[in-house]
Amino acid sequence: MNSKERMFAAMTHQTPDRVPVMCQLSLGHYFIHSGYKPVDIWFDSNVFAAALVQRALEYDFDGILINLPGRPTNWREYIDSQQDVKGTSHIHWKGGLFTIVPADDNPRTYMSDMQALPRTDYVSIDVHNPATYRIAGYVWNTWHIPELWQIDHDADLADPKVYPSWFTDPLRRVQQHATDKSIHVEVFSPFTHLMELLGYEQALFALIEKPQLCHALLAKFTQIVLAQIQVYAAHGPDAILISSAFAGAGFISRQMYQDFVLPYEREIARAISIHHLISYTHTCGAIGDRLDLMAQTEVNGIDTLDPPPLGTCDLARAKADYGTRFFLKGNLDSVSEMLHADNQTFENAVKGRLRVGKPGSGYILSSACSVAPHVRPEMLKRLAELSHEFGCYD
Repeated sequence: MNSKERMFAAMTHQTPDRVPVMCQLSLGHYFIHSGYKPVDIWFDSNVFAAALVQRALEYDFDGILINLPGRPTNWREYIDSQQDVKGTSHIHWKGGLFTIVPADDNPRTYMSDMQALPRTDYVSIDVHNPATYRIAGYVWNTWHIPELWQIDHDADLADPKVYPSWFTDPLRRVQQHATDKSIHVEVFSPFTHLMELLGYEQALFALIEKPQLCHALLAKFTQIVLAQIQVYAAHGPDAILISSAFAGAGFISRQMYQDFVLPYEREIARAISIHHLISYTHTCGAIGDRLDLMAQTEVNGIDTLDPPPLGTCDLARAKADYGTRFFLKGNLDSVSEMLHADNQTFENAVKGRLRVGKPGSGYILSSACSVAPHVRPEMLKRLAELSHEFGCYD
């Protein structure tokens, strides 16, 4: 089997030749280990795609997650000035914003006076007036620099036709250069958009004080996500990941999950299935108390499954209760079993996950959440080697 076939078999509960391996790497990991400049990885679609393919080949991963949208090829034209200081890029944009691109972490964008970007005020927001929630530096959790969003400010983002061709550039580039890999793209849960748009603290207040407004916003965000799914689906990715990092118990209760997450992610999962694509959701932290609710979203798989102390998921329990409902990806503690682990601790952890996850297929060996920037490349190479040694099916 090649990687694409192996991943498909695991995601559809067929029997692959061995347990597939696919980790989501942090952007900082690409920055440190790919040899490309961080600012180019972040803003240049061709460089980003090259970094994705390079690391997947180096680590023998069976899948590649494209977790940034494309950027316009002329993105440098929007820069007023750029200085590189000790590996960190400082970019002043013509529109007045300022971006810092560290050597090992996600970029951060500020106002010209280094103040934080404004958040939408849920007290005064008008769901029928996009001007009240299209704010500087935030355009649906994907664009970061509004100058790069080259459409009419009043364009309907729920219309697939308004998305520029470069939106899918990383997907198409990776497909060209990694033909035997399982290629996945990422969209954001409407709940993630709500959290990012209002700010975490204010969003949680809004859920309590203005639930109907939140539902109206979530419905609008859902239509935008559906448009992005249609745009991506036209290029045939192997799966679509719904990034829903804030839907765990660290942020919201079971009841809030049922009210504000489940119905909207279910609509998204159904749309993905209409395109005959595989869906799965990435939810960090404590989700052990809501796997039954996540099953109602109709996604095909669950990603992360953070174990204690990062989360509350026991892989054996999840496998026993939901192993035929979902494919399961993750559960390897990305901190204590990878970043801060010695070789023996790491290998014992991997063997344990293979022993539990392998039976009956439906398991993808992976870090629970993103691989930290400073995890050693040799450790990541070892994942596939251990899968070859201990994850083969008879």
